[in-house]
Amino acid sequence: MDAQLTAFLGVAAAMVALPGADFTVVVRNALASRSAGVATALGVAGGLLVHTALAVAGLAAVLVAVPVLFRTVQLLGGAYVLYLGVSALRSARRRDDGRAHAAETAVDRPDDGQADIGTRRALRQGFLTNALNPKAPVLFLSLLPQFVPAGAEPLPRTLLLAAIVVLLALIWFPAVALLVDRLGRWLRRPRTARAIEGGSGAALTALGAVLVTGTLLH
Repeated sequence: MDAQLTAFLGVAAAMVALPGADFTVVVRNALASRSAGVATALGVAGGLLVHTALAVAGLAAVLVAVPVLFRTVQLLGGAYVLYLGVSALRSARRRDDGRAHAAETAVDRPDDGQADIGTRRALRQGFLTNALNPKAPVLFLSLLPQFVPAGAEPLPRTLLLAAIVVLLALIWFPAVALLVDRLGRWLRRPRTARAIEGGSGAALTALGAVLVTGTLLH
């Protein structure tokens, strides 16, 4: 393995493992069930696959070059993260107020008090959370070329780098989901679940608000 590829592994691993909206959504949905957490993790990896494919194809450059299109993606991404955060806060408040018996006996509900988020919905949430991240195309477009050796064929190398990122995501996020599920008995206690739900909701709401506000003021 060449030195550049080794360096890229470290950078990509840190990038994938960095806590953010993807991590928070995976943890939230893993509290609902193992299948929901793993489905969310696979959705996140699917979003990364889209971004890496765009970078390899060079289409990300078009997104960056067209300000209106880029700002639209920014607003959509920020609004979706904001929606997830507000939904989590509402769910945590319902549990705290004890308005519904079902919310007290199934403290692991992640969204709008529903008993089971469902794998299809969890997969969609994970995918949209990552795919609508407007910073990802710029990141991959600027990152991947840095690890293409001089004189090497760009396409095979960037395909390899993109595959590494997706593979790391397929390892990391399902591992997070399974760990949360393993600790589920403690994490699903009413007080703990409310704290996690409220904390993740606050984090997602703040992140979404920053993204939307920053886009509108830019």
